[in-house]
Amino acid sequence: MSKFLKDEIVEGCVTGIEKYGIFVTLDEYYSGLIHISEISDGFVRDINKVANIGETIKVRVIDTDDDTFHVRLSIKNLDYRSKRRVTKEIQETEHGFSTLKNNLETWIQFKQNEKNAKTS
Repeated sequence: MSKFLKDEIVEGCVTGIEKYGIFVTLDEYYSGLIHISEISDGFVRDINKVANIGETIKVRVIDTDDDTFHVRLSIKNLDYRSKRRVTKEIQETEHGFSTLKNNLETWIQFKQNEKNAKTS
């Protein structure tokens, strides 16, 4: 019996990206490929924008070969990003914009001096 079942959703780590697909390691034995045809129903212009090496993503198991420990994978119609960026609401500090107000003239003067030094 296979460790990974067909249509099962599992997490894996992206280990490589080629123009034809994304390589993913599922555990210490099993690894697989998300072929470019299994990324999207539409045209994939730049496969490097789909995932990053080292990123953990969710994948759907299409097929498993227990003899070679290879798995065919898909992310079609799947919210594959495991970690979503959580944005926090910006909260004003007790200083507000006073730091900017107090230092703005100094910073502008510094940049002008820096620019003048390069052109001299």
